[in-house]
Amino acid sequence: MGRYSFPVRLFHSRLHAGLSRRSGCPHSFLIQAIHRGHTGRYILFPELVAELFTSVADHSEPKAIKRYLSYDCLLIDEMDYVEVEPVQVGLFFTLMHKRHRKKPTLITSNLGFSEWRPFLKNDRLTAALIDRLTENSHVINMKNCVSLRPKLSQEP
Repeated sequence: MGRYSFPVRLFHSRLHAGLSRRSGCPHSFLIQAIHRGHTGRYILFPELVAELFTSVADHSEPKAIKRYLSYDCLLIDEMDYVEVEPVQVGLFFTLMHKRHRKKPTLITSNLGFSEWRPFLKNDRLTAALIDRLTENSHVINMKNCVSLRPKLSQEP
């Protein structure tokens, strides 16, 4: 496929809890990339860390990491709704480290960076992860957004 035909960077978005998936900019970015001929994958954070954790047990970890490295654009949604084990944090960090500066990764979270340390339970890995995610990225803080769910629930 070659290199990207449009400028991309690592994105981290803090999305308001009530923001609709249909209107969220990370989802639109992924869809646009796919329409332009790039490969992309949407996955919930709990599903990603569970899959990576399972890959350790059956010794398919390199294959699982390689699969997520192969996507031109990766959208990881809801990085805040599940308790994670230390090994899962390490695997997630490994994936983010390997994608760093190579391919765009979009992450949505309702947690601010200051809340990531207690969530991920590893101060050093959390600091390194935040460093990589913010080094060459756009942080979109949407904390004052109005929920679209009431309007969407009224649609026929």
